[in-house]
Amino acid sequence: MELATHIQEINQRVRGESGFVRRLADEVHRIIVGQKYMVERLLIGLFSRGHVLLEGVPGLAKTLAVKTLAAAIDTKFQRIQFTPDLLPADLVGTMIFNQKEGTFAPNKGPIFANIILADEINRAPAKVQSALLEAMQERQVTIGDTTYPLEEPFLVLATQNPIEQEGTYPLPEAQIDRFMLKLKVDYPDAREERVILDRMSRDDDIVVNKVARPADILRVREVVKDIYIDERIKDYIVQLVLATRKPQDFKLNLKGLIQFGASPRATIFDLRSGSRRSHDGVHYQPHLRCRRSPLTCHDVTCHAVTYWARGNVAWRHMRSCHMAS
Repeated sequence: MELATHIQEINQRVRGESGFVRRLADEVHRIIVGQKYMVERLLIGLFSRGHVLLEGVPGLAKTLAVKTLAAAIDTKFQRIQFTPDLLPADLVGTMIFNQKEGTFAPNKGPIFANIILADEINRAPAKVQSALLEAMQERQVTIGDTTYPLEEPFLVLATQNPIEQEGTYPLPEAQIDRFMLKLKVDYPDAREERVILDRMSRDDDIVVNKVARPADILRVREVVKDIYIDERIKDYIVQLVLATRKPQDFKLNLKGLIQFGASPRATIFDLRSGSRRSHDGVHYQPHLRCRRSPLTCHDVTCHAVTYWARGNVAWRHMRSCHMAS
């Protein structure tokens, strides 16, 4: 009886917030044609405190989608174009000597914003990519001997080009593990491409309306944390992650494909992203159902596994076995 009452209370809160989430998604789609999968996953990262890595060939509106989402929220936004000559100080800031006062003062870098667009993140060397680690995980930045907390909401949305390898650096595994979701952005279909053609043939600039504030984002995050998650869902997520570490225990023939399985961070991300997916602003649910969790597990767990062979052969086989069971 207490559980039913608790779910009813959460149901009312989710219903109250679903309109705001829908307005935010609609405002993004007013600029972005199609790409429903990408926009939905960006919102999942935003409302579940998880960073997102977008991978796709140039011209698929990855950067535009992030800029539009940031513009729809009345908050601080910084775009950082990663280049081979970028330095860590260009990202987090440095100490500047004040000759007049004879003291050092911090000059904070662009990382001190709410939404960060790390454009073409794999074009910067490892030392610059690693400078993001503290900010992404601890949500703080150390300049000199002083640590500065980053203002919430804080979200890193990064893009990378998978096909052009000249002048790029692979992301360290430790940093890849910090991203909650890795999205494979695909081409639009014929109808969407025609809409893009008609829209971009005009020179009219479409103004993005600010439909959200940071306080709205933080409030929705609190609602997401309270969504009821059945014990069977938790067991399913644990078994799914364990199957990436010891596939032989689950009768999966993945020998020679997986080098290292997903870390416990992937288990946490699976749970958090599934909770947000049950509050998608359209088909809201006060509890996490069995069919909701697998929808986001692929985006979470797939990039958390280190493969001997590139591609998703191992993951597709493992996922099909688990879905069948």
